[in-house]
Amino acid sequence: MKRGDTGRWGEKLAKGFLKKRGYRILETNYHYPEGEIDIVAKHKDYLVFVEVRTKTSLEFGSPEESVTEAKKKKLITTAYYYRQTHNNLPPLWRIDFVAVRLDQKGKLSHIELIENAVNET
Repeated sequence: MKRGDTGRWGEKLAKGFLKKRGYRILETNYHYPEGEIDIVAKHKDYLVFVEVRTKTSLEFGSPEESVTEAKKKKLITTAYYYRQTHNNLPPLWRIDFVAVRLDQKGKLSHIELIENAVNET
């Protein structure tokens, strides 16, 4: 499976996973010049920006470990921009991660939600 295919497959799995947990998907692959957000959703009283990380091997670390400080800053900047350019959004918001691990055949081996994974600093 190619890297881009792995990422798209992981995002599809993450969407289904989140829907089962009560998330309502508003948008996917939201682009802004400073960054991208994989999934924008509502969950309870929150607007949630979700970063999906998919790995087929733990050789270079877990999916959640692959999110750098620079990526976290881009996620926050993009979340702020999204909030400024969209109406009728919940006042509460957070950034979650979904860590997806696939086996070598591309089948799901593990999926985990990490709520409020990025805090403003």
